[in-house]
Formats: sequence, structure tokens, C-alpha cells
Amino acid sequence: MKDTHKPTTVYTVGTFDLLHVGHLALLEYCHTLGDVVAVGVAADAVVNSYKPNVPVIPLAQRVIMLESLRCVDIVRPYHSLEYVEGCRELDADVFVIGEDWGAKPHNLAVEEYLKVRGKQIVQILYDPRTSSSIIKQTVIAQSFEGRSIRQTPARSGMMPDETVPTLAGRSDG
Repeated sequence: MKDTHKPTTVYTVGTFDLLHVGHLALLEYCHTLGDVVAVGVAADAVVNSYKPNVPVIPLAQRVIMLESLRCVDIVRPYHSLEYVEGCRELDADVFVIGEDWGAKPHNLAVEEYLKVRGKQIVQILYDPRTSSSIIKQTVIAQSFEGRSIRQTPARSGMMPDETVPTLAGRSDG
């Protein structure tokens, strides 16, 4: 007898600039929701349409990083601020959104599209440990404080031979 089980496709979208632990937590969670994890990655022009700056990491490099993750099966760049096309192309069963999801027209359109088809929308809370914005703010603050980064011995919980970056005051003498 032929197995007619359709794999459950989970789709999420984002910028995924400066890939960090919060992104990984989101993608690992998506992996628990279905059989196939598809990630929509916003092109620079899309990001610039709703944020003041384009991503630090170019789209092609963000795609490569996401493709290298075991928990991600499909990476799909998107070039306009709408999600229905991606859900349709992927035949998404579950659409994962972040806590900052709002009532913008492009969001409402995909919600309606999924609702009519009996698909699921899962809203998640962001990982409070970090974000690309926090990383960018930290880098900017450090550069204005005149600090440089050096390697120091590992903190507890890490292997003894690991090092972690820390801040060190600049020595001009």
C-alpha cells in the first residue's frame, strides 16, 4: 500500500541578519512542528521598505548560512513584502510568526489565505537573550567607547580550551 502522508511543511519568514541564538531557537522550534522547514529570507530592498537600514550581511550570504543548518530544509528569498506567494508555492501547513506580528495589510492577507485553507498560524515569543538589533547596538556602542575585542579564557560551562571574546580597553602606550 502506498503511503499518502503529505509531509507537514512549516514556513517562517524574516531577515536573519547576523545569525544568532534567537534565530537558531526559532528554527529549531519550527523543526518540532513539522517534517519540512522552509525559511523565507527578506531581500535587502524588502527590509529597507520597513526599516531604516539594509541588513549588514548580504542576502546571498544569509541564504548560505541558513542552508547550512540541519533544521532548515528549504531557503526561499522573497523580494516583496507579502507572504501569500511563499505559502502557496510551498503549500505551507504551518506559518510561524513572531510576537511583533501586526495588523498590516500584508500580514492580514496571509492570515486570511491560511485561514480559508484550514492552515495553522503559530505565534512565538522572541528569545530574550539577543537580537540582531541588540548585536548592532552593542557593536556601535563599543566602537564609540574606544574598546577593542580580545580573546580571554573560557567561562564556566565551556570546554577548557575554548575562548570567548571580551572587551578590553585600548592601550595606546
